[in-house]
Amino acid sequence: MKLQLENLDNMTSAQENVFMTLFGDELACDDGAESRKHLSAGEPVYYRQQDTPAGMIIKEYPAGRKELVSFVTGVECFVEIIAV
Repeated sequence: MKLQLENLDNMTSAQENVFMTLFGDELACDDGAESRKHLSAGEPVYYRQQDTPAGMIIKEYPAGRKELVSFVTGVECFVEIIAV
């Protein structure tokens, strides 16, 4: 099995640990190019920052609007606008 995000639910604990280590390393090297690409294509991006409240994700739209959203229920749920 490939250690990819879409396979996370089917990984053993050992595989998941390896995946999370590799994924963390990739995130540490992220320069934001993919996010800029999505925003330039008119698509929103999702991310967290150190001060993002627990259980929340920031959803940023191409025009700059930012919202807090939650996926706790398994479906995206709007929480509040944090920037216009």
